[in-house]
Order: sequence, then structure tokens, then C-alpha cells
Amino acid sequence: MKANTGNRAGRRGLATLVCGALAAGGLVAAGVSALEPGAARASSHREAPLISGQPQYDNTDVYAFVSPDKPDTTTLVANWIPFEEPAGGPNFYLFPEDARYDIHIDSDGDGQGDLLYRWTFDTKVRNGNTFLYNTGPVTALDDPDLNITQTYDIDLLKLKDQKVVSTKKIANGLPIAPSRVGKASMPDYKKLRDQAVRKVAGGGTSYVGQADDPFFLDLRVFDLLYGGDLSEVGRDTLKGYNVNTVALQVPNAEIRQSEKQPTVGIWSTTERKNAGGDWAQVSRLGNPLVNEVVVPLRDKDKFNASAPWDDAQFLPYVQKPELPKLLEKFYGVKAPAEPRKDLVSVFLTGVQGLNQPPGVRPAETLRLNTSIKPSADPKRLGVLDGDNAGFPNGRRLADDVVDIELQAVAGELVGAKNDLGDAVNANDQAFGGTFPYLALPTSGSRGPVTGGGTDGTSARDALAGGAVPPASSPPSSGDSDDTVLIASAAAGAAGVLLVGLGLGWWRSRRRAAAGIS
Repeated sequence: MKANTGNRAGRRGLATLVCGALAAGGLVAAGVSALEPGAARASSHREAPLISGQPQYDNTDVYAFVSPDKPDTTTLVANWIPFEEPAGGPNFYLFPEDARYDIHIDSDGDGQGDLLYRWTFDTKVRNGNTFLYNTGPVTALDDPDLNITQTYDIDLLKLKDQKVVSTKKIANGLPIAPSRVGKASMPDYKKLRDQAVRKVAGGGTSYVGQADDPFFLDLRVFDLLYGGDLSEVGRDTLKGYNVNTVALQVPNAEIRQSEKQPTVGIWSTTERKNAGGDWAQVSRLGNPLVNEVVVPLRDKDKFNASAPWDDAQFLPYVQKPELPKLLEKFYGVKAPAEPRKDLVSVFLTGVQGLNQPPGVRPAETLRLNTSIKPSADPKRLGVLDGDNAGFPNGRRLADDVVDIELQAVAGELVGAKNDLGDAVNANDQAFGGTFPYLALPTSGSRGPVTGGGTDGTSARDALAGGAVPPASSPPSSGDSDDTVLIASAAAGAAGVLLVGLGLGWWRSRRRAAAGIS
């Protein structure tokens, strides 16, 4: 029994050493090879418990602005699927066939939709006998090498008292731009994106596909408001991630009630078929960060299933918000007196003289005055900085809504001047000057295409285990990929050495136990 116990202990000791050696090598390699995007998952996009587990149905952001290069039109943008890792294959990011993506327009301020733009989707697979999303380089949306393709329809519904009066199909079977797999798979993604920009009935222009996530912020706000001491701010947590987007540019005259009443309320929803085959609303979004930081946990799912005309039930959360009290607790920023009528105007009614329609019913919608022309010199703080074409009058892609809302919540509109912000003032990628304005999605590949060497070799040969071929001169300090590879190889060698030492130690113990010199 003693001998067996000793052998078991010896084997356990060996196993511990081997695992430790391998783990040491693996941890060192992981430490030097971590690449953006990071592993963050606590997103303001994942605003409610139920929807956080259903990314295809999770509406992350809504934007609405008078088009800067076509001021007689309004551009509507809504995004879904938070934190799309660009290299997240083999199953890339498809639009769901069992969902309806809707953008609602309230043209008279009563909190009820008067127009509804509805997107539905269809998927085709050319070859089910391969795991590949594309079987070769894709140079056009109809390229046979694009193995999985999607198309979409747009229906325009006109409503009266929540009943459909008429339905008109303004887009039928238009192609969706695919996920940006990488340089080898899609050598000219901009060409694919341009091909996916299409005219639709009624004088509009449409784009559906992948895009860089335009929202920029430091999500450490949820770590007790930046650590409770502002020790870490300024990191754009969404840098490098993509979203699925629908974008539609429509004439102002189509969505507003009249030139005399040019303000519209805008929000988006997702409907999904439930087990009984009926459509159920599972996500809703108007102003940014409302469900995330205004509505408490107990009502977040309820908010996602509700409609703006019933928002009186959430009024106390706006009049007596939690965030100012937390700012006072952690940073000594005195919370303004309640009830907060200033925040009611920002989130529920629109600001009088700017974007508040006559006879308005309080409702959480993104309110846009379509008669206000685009600014020649846009300010990231929008209305707070004297730029009335920006948030909370609609929302442009470059509006810094986190800083604007932090400052407003801390009392900027009631005389408590402050400069609160997260130190992330712009998106990591520049926005475009023409529709759809969004930046191209981040590519799944971050290095050169294999096979670029002059001698027929590449910088790394996957068939040789990723080894770096000999070079006549040492690599430059800026070659981060090679640095990662060398460090990973060194870590692996260290692990092998530790394993060898462990085996030698174990064998010497066995010989000593047997009386062998």
C-alpha cells in the first residue's frame, strides 16, 4: 500500500509539473499574443437580461440625422448584434430569418407610430458540403465563391391608431453585404459595400450589411463608474468590433407631418416569432443609454417589450434618476434637485423651441427636427456646444452621446456646469461623407496575405507550423506579428524544457526507490 501510495504521489507530482510547464508556456504565449478586439463583454449594447443572450435580435443603437450632403433627406441607421469579432468564423454574422427589424416614425408627437419601415431577410446556401462561408476570393456580391448569401425586403407600413392602413414594398430581394472575412477572402470589401448601396422606391437609398460599430465609449463606466476614482478612462472598448446594420436615406417630406411640423420621433424594435408562431417584440431602442443606465434591472425586460405611448410608467426613473446620486457618492458631484424636468425634455418630450412637437405626449423616442440644416462645423457635444443639428436633436454618428448625457445628468441644463466625460471623444475609424456614412467593418485578417515573399515563401508558413523563415537581417522592433510568434515559440520551448526536467526528476525518484544507482 505504501509503495502504491508513493507511486500515485509521484504520478500526481509529475502531472502537476507537466501541467504547470504547459500552462506556463501557454500563459506567456497568450500574454504576448493578445490582439484587439479584447474580451470585454459588459456592453451598454447588452442592455437587458433577456436580450443579452440573443444577439441577432439585440438592437444596439439608433441614429437619425439630416443628411449632411443631401439636406432634403434624413438618414436612419439601426444596428444589431453587439461585439462582432471580425474573425468569428466559420459561422459569420447573419441577419435572422425569424425576425423583423423595424424603424418607427411618429410624425405628430403623440407617441404612436405613423410610419413603420420593416426589414425581413432570406438566406441561401450554395454548397452545404463545406464549412466555408466563401469558397474562394469574393469580388462581387453575386460571386459564386460567396457560399452563403442573404437578401432583404423593406415594407413601408402606414398606421392609424396602431392599425395598419396600407403596406407598400419599397425594396424586394436586394443583396446584403457579407461579413468581412479577411483580405484573402474579400480583397476589395469597399467594392462589395458599394454594390450593396441600392435605390429603393419612393426616392430613398438603402444599405444592409456589416459595418464598423460607430458607437465609441469607455465601458468601464459599469465598473463602479470608472473604478470609483477615474483611474482608467479613455479606452474605446468597442474599437475593432463590427455590427450588422440597416441604413435608409429617405426624403424629409416622406416622414414629417408638414413643413410647419417638421419634428419626428424615431425608435426601432425587433420582433421575433414565439413558440406559438406569433410575433413578439423583444428589443426596443430610441435614445442611447436609457434602458442601460436610467431603467433599473427589474424593468429592463419590460421596457424592451413596451411601446413609447405607454412610457408614463417609466417617468419616475427619469425624474429621479440613479446616476446623479452615484456621481455624488463616488466623485462628490452634487446631484441636482428633483424632479428632473430638464431630463424629461431630453429623453421624453424634446427640448422646447428645438425639437419638441406641439401637443407632445411624453415618450422615449429620438426626436429630430428635420428643418434644422446640417452644421458646417459639427460639434461632438451637439446642442450643449451650440450645434443644434446634433444630439439630442436626433443623433449623428460622431455625436459624443456619453459625454453629453453625463454632463446633462450632472446638471448642465440647470446651471451646474461640468466637463464630465469618458475621454473617448471620437470613433477609432473616420466616418464617410456620403451614404451610408458608416466606416467599413474591421477585417478578420490583420496581416499580409500569405504568399507575398519574393522567393515564393511567406512571412510565416502555416504548413511548417507557423515557423518564421531565416532572414538575412534581424526583424525590426516594429514587427509585432513576428514578435508574437517568437515569444510564443520561446514560451513553448520553455514548457518543453520544464517537461523534460520533470521527467528526469520522476525517473531519478523511481530509481532511488528501487535501489538503483
